[in-house]
Amino acid sequence: MKFNQLQAVTAVAEQGSLRAAARHLGMSQPALTRSIGELERELGATLFERRARGMAPTPVGEVFIRRARVIGSEARRAQEEVSQFLGGDQGDVEVCLSIVAHMTLLPTALPQFQKRYARTRLRIVEGSFPAAEPRLRDGSMDFYIGPSPERAPSREFAVEKLFDNTRAVFARRGHPRAKARSLAELTDEVWATTGITTRAESEFAQLFARHKLPPPRTTIQADSMLSLMTTLMSSDALAVTLRQYSEFPLTRNALQVIEVKEPLPAPSVVLIRRGALPLTPAAEYLADMFRRAAADYARR
Repeated sequence: MKFNQLQAVTAVAEQGSLRAAARHLGMSQPALTRSIGELERELGATLFERRARGMAPTPVGEVFIRRARVIGSEARRAQEEVSQFLGGDQGDVEVCLSIVAHMTLLPTALPQFQKRYARTRLRIVEGSFPAAEPRLRDGSMDFYIGPSPERAPSREFAVEKLFDNTRAVFARRGHPRAKARSLAELTDEVWATTGITTRAESEFAQLFARHKLPPPRTTIQADSMLSLMTTLMSSDALAVTLRQYSEFPLTRNALQVIEVKEPLPAPSVVLIRRGALPLTPAAEYLADMFRRAAADYARR
């Protein structure tokens, strides 16, 4: 088994066809076909089946590809780690950041990282931990920063708390109930739910039930924060969401917090990575810049 064969298999799986995979790898299609055929004979198993729209992994192919991706990621990381250890600044870092990490930490961490690793390619994916988990596991993503997931990650992951967080009630500037000081004064308003967690609507109702209040009238479900912000800016709807929107330059002038007396906790913001293997120097440096940014933010 050769490393270029592993690259060939993962390329076909990701690109969906021999032609696209050959183009991606910069090799001829016959050479790619020959490489995969040799590997299949060595394994004694068929890894792909031809379909009308390209190539699809067989069940055994899915199993093998998962391992091949991990091997490929670790080989790349090994090369980059040696290069960066020797003073180089090239390589690839990929992270998944939630919206709160974008707002509170990225503006501080990013300039410092770019100053130290000017030629490192950084890819930033917006999302939640469940979406990032498979790629963290196979090594194609370095770490996640965002709300602590509802279900604790498995032991293969290291979880590090960066700071505690809270929510607030938000409305458009000039909202007629802006001077309200309790949730009881807002139960008759129209509310929008958010997608911060997978159980957002039920958690929202539970918040009111905890304070012995009737369930609020929720008529809008916003599955993205852009949808939620636009909804609040253009209507009299209210929402309970992360307090950081009152500080974010793109929203702080359009929205305002209604300061209610009830506590509105939010999940802690955490950093999650694989526990068994260290990050590359570049990825570790970026993680450290996020840690410093979080420490500064928590002191405010």
